[in-house]
Amino acid sequence: MLAWFRRRYLDLLGSIYIYNEHRGYTSIDRVLEAVKARAPDDHALIAAIEKHRADERKHYVMFKRWFELQGKMPLQVDRTCGHIDRFVEIMFRRTIDELDTQAVIDDDAQFEKLCRVISLTERRGYKQVDVLLRHPLVRHDKVLMKIFRVIEKDEPSHWAPYDGWLKANGKRDPRWWERAIDGFIHSELLFLKLPVLFLNPGVRRRTEWADAREPAEARASAIPSLA
Repeated sequence: MLAWFRRRYLDLLGSIYIYNEHRGYTSIDRVLEAVKARAPDDHALIAAIEKHRADERKHYVMFKRWFELQGKMPLQVDRTCGHIDRFVEIMFRRTIDELDTQAVIDDDAQFEKLCRVISLTERRGYKQVDVLLRHPLVRHDKVLMKIFRVIEKDEPSHWAPYDGWLKANGKRDPRWWERAIDGFIHSELLFLKLPVLFLNPGVRRRTEWADAREPAEARASAIPSLA
């Protein structure tokens, strides 16, 4: 029974993470588009965001490899399990896919809001990795521990470019209610969605990888050794 519980928990954890990592790097493509249009000469900011994008892609590939080593596909989870998805939906009242990139490019207030959302999301991710590295069920899986240690090392650089832009342009820090929304989204996933998925035997597995339809050259990513 304990072995089943552990497998089920880690299966769901990995499925939620691989969804969020894929959503992360594909969403950052939209952010890069906005930054390059707004500040084409800010090479430092563009390079920092490009690194963020590359790291998110690397993390996705590591989780993909973790599933491949087990000979199975991730469970089918959707945007309701995506932290950035829920944050954007609440703050912008539309999904990431519906977000008007041109409006973000044209409006300082919209871009400022997006920077705060990304920064809070990345900081939340860092805190959660710290928790998971001490979690007894996660510590049982050596490969997963290696993945989370890589994420722990990469994560602090991910909120830096957005915080840097806010500070450089005299924009405010997140307010208490924005932090409260971040906390609500995390609690909603942890205490409602994760238990529901855990107890639902009808959750199916994906039939193809999330990046299956991306160009081959985009999928050719080097990853740290998981051996």
